[in-house]
Amino acid sequence: MTDASFAILTCACGAEHAVKSSMAESGWRLAFSRPGFVTAKNDQPNAPLPEGIFIRTAAHSLGQSRNQMAISHLDALRESLVAFSAATSSAAGARPRGKVFDELHVWSKDRAPIGRFDFEPGVDEISRAVADEVFAAIGDDWLRCDAPNRIAEPGSRVLDIVLVDPSHWFFGTHQAQTWPTRWPAAVQPISPRYEPISRAYYKAAEAIAWSGFPMQPGDLVVEIGSAPGGACGRLLELGMQVIGVDPAEMDPRVAKHPKFRHLRARAGDLPRKTFRGAKWMLVDSNVRPEKTLVTVENIVANARTDFRGLLLTMKIGDYDALDLIQQWRSTIERWNPVSMDVRQLARNRVEVCFAVRFR
Repeated sequence: MTDASFAILTCACGAEHAVKSSMAESGWRLAFSRPGFVTAKNDQPNAPLPEGIFIRTAAHSLGQSRNQMAISHLDALRESLVAFSAATSSAAGARPRGKVFDELHVWSKDRAPIGRFDFEPGVDEISRAVADEVFAAIGDDWLRCDAPNRIAEPGSRVLDIVLVDPSHWFFGTHQAQTWPTRWPAAVQPISPRYEPISRAYYKAAEAIAWSGFPMQPGDLVVEIGSAPGGACGRLLELGMQVIGVDPAEMDPRVAKHPKFRHLRARAGDLPRKTFRGAKWMLVDSNVRPEKTLVTVENIVANARTDFRGLLLTMKIGDYDALDLIQQWRSTIERWNPVSMDVRQLARNRVEVCFAVRFR
């Protein structure tokens, strides 16, 4: 063990530069990097983990292992756990104890940009097999959970294993707090009742959970850019009343739902009374973000509307254009929100989600 701190971070492929920039603001510097994966060092002991819009997961590093043999990885993992347990127990003035981890999360770093070749992040077949093998090997001695890759409870200590590739494992630990830190790989585990109409279903589900908005069955929700209906499908599944605004056609499964109303128009062309009674708004359209913000501002600033929160998906298009985020933030601040959070969700492509709360 050294006096310095080390961290392992994951992100979307292509977002590594953004991760390095944000971690540098809190005293972290690059140690190792691969597409979708970054390790960092901080000269301060016990430094808080770096945070940032594009940091999907963050964990205190416990070590790594390079080997073709699974048994060698397991031996290296045990050595790292013994060292960690001894160090933490010594710092607390106690003897080393056994099961110090509440959960085990094992996943592979992203192998491609999200959406390319239909790639989606999360626990894949390889990491699932590794998780089972690790759990069988160390579960009795180190883990309180009864299976790997479960959703962690707030305050739980999680043992993280990130597979940079099948022969290169990184070990880490973090304390679960927010929803993304509770989910394995920070990807929401979800089992749709029916086949989703589009991947917008998963983006909406993750955005709703991450935001913490108190959305309830029966609430009226407006979605701008609703076609073909993926996000609307999730909202209807949650029992919401939904108004979908889009010039394009909706999937019949959504269009025929008794709690759905389709306005086949552009949001900016509709009278503001259309949105009276709506509590929440989701926006995920292919219109230029600047134009989207003008439309949304004209709606939320109108005296006839009273939105409690907005979930805005904003297309960056290129990781070299990250300055746009601050411009968008400045625009939204003019609307006088109570709070505003920004995150590249696990399901986002080269885009970010703004969670804007008014009350």
